[in-house]
Amino acid sequence: MALEMRERCERCGTTALPADGPARICSYECTFCVPCTDAMSGVCPNCGGELVPRPRRVT
Repeated sequence: MALEMRERCERCGTTALPADGPARICSYECTFCVPCTDAMSGVCPNCGGELVPRPRRVT
């Protein structure tokens, strides 16, 4: 099963997140841009989980 590579930050909604670009995810695949992750101190607002770098997918 592959990760769902969401294309938008769930917090600001305006930042494009290409599959080969930087993004942060939690274990539920909630996805955020790096600036929003930093503003949230690396904690997912949906589940309280840790936000970690999302693996990049070569397209």
